[in-house]
Amino acid sequence: MCQLLGMNCNTPTDIVFSFEGFRRRAGITDCHSDGFGIAFFEGKGVRVFRDDKPCSSSPIADCVKQYHIKSLNVIAHIRKATQGDVTLENTHPFMREIWGENWVFAHNGNLKTLPDLSDCRAQPIGSTDSEAAFCYMTEYLKRRYHRKPSEDEIFNAVYEVTKELSQLGTFNFILSNGQFMMAHCSTFLHYLTRKAPFGKAFRVDDDGFIDFNDYAKPGDKVTIISTQPLTKNELWTKMEHGGFVMFKDGEKVKEILGEAKQIEDDGTLGNMKIA
Repeated sequence: MCQLLGMNCNTPTDIVFSFEGFRRRAGITDCHSDGFGIAFFEGKGVRVFRDDKPCSSSPIADCVKQYHIKSLNVIAHIRKATQGDVTLENTHPFMREIWGENWVFAHNGNLKTLPDLSDCRAQPIGSTDSEAAFCYMTEYLKRRYHRKPSEDEIFNAVYEVTKELSQLGTFNFILSNGQFMMAHCSTFLHYLTRKAPFGKAFRVDDDGFIDFNDYAKPGDKVTIISTQPLTKNELWTKMEHGGFVMFKDGEKVKEILGEAKQIEDDGTLGNMKIA
């Protein structure tokens, strides 16, 4: 399957350190070589780079390193195709308008049955199950709320449609509107939050390392989400099956615990914790 990378923070930050390790998984340290994409929110706009070539060798991916774009929310994806040809229109992340905002979505998994889009105004451009799921999600949110609701209502609505789509297959995803970021885990998804006191980080996929003391300020908070951990000396939190979280300003603000964690904590399912 594919792999996901997300960043949510409270001050504009570049993702080069994480992305340079992540992109090696597209043909060097792993086999996710069927295209890539990365989206940076800048105010209400989104700067998107996509290519149907392997991310590890793509000149377009090199641009990300050269530009050092700083953003509060970033979503990246390296593809191992399960549905749809290896074409540009099938590369993630996908973007749609919801309530007058750009929403960006990337998926890792395989929906064995596609959602019914016969009555949806949002339609896929490509032929992936991922884009079909995002179109269904977009239509669901717009029909449920004609105007943008509160963050609590958005969180609950996205979770409801996520539960529905998860019945169709594996549904790991990252979703953002540039103000907050949400993530759902079906199989593998990890995250960590970096804040003071900062230290050094060593990448898993090569010999790259960084000392965040040279770049971060005391109040900075940065959360990184990745299918598999990107560093080997930091404590990553592994999400459980069914886990659903929202991050804002670099911190976890809402969470619905995954099944294994809920059973471990209190023997129940479906409880929501708000940080």
